[in-house]
Amino acid sequence: MEQLILSLGSNSSDRLTKIKQACDLIQKHIGTIELQSDIIQTKPWGFESKNDFLNSAVSLFTNLTARQCLSKIHEIESLLGRTRSGSAGYEDRCIDIDILFYGQQIINEKDLTVPHPLLHVRDFVLTPLKQIVPQFEHPVFKKKIEEL
Repeated sequence: MEQLILSLGSNSSDRLTKIKQACDLIQKHIGTIELQSDIIQTKPWGFESKNDFLNSAVSLFTNLTARQCLSKIHEIESLLGRTRSGSAGYEDRCIDIDILFYGQQIINEKDLTVPHPLLHVRDFVLTPLKQIVPQFEHPVFKKKIEEL
């Protein structure tokens, strides 16, 4: 079993319901959520939008590989109504689930990078992470989440 830490965000549709539904589907298809942060409201990052985000982080253990987790995450996002436009920039979305960490593994593949390459510069990710795994050590930076 491997520890999987995910970030969840929503800034369109019924944001709170989408995050709760995503957590239910994660538990059904990936693994039992052990820890979940508070849900916080944040401004959009990397693009302009009138819609604020709700963000949360969860930690769970899974028997799936990182690649299998990514596939399940895309299925969950699709089930909840997310359609990917294919555009290069950020945009409003009803649900966004990102793999932040998969144990201490470092993965650099075309469509899968773990740890998430921008987590350390995003307060909307770090704030929830500090609530649930402050002592978790980033495998690249060799710093605890609370230090980032």
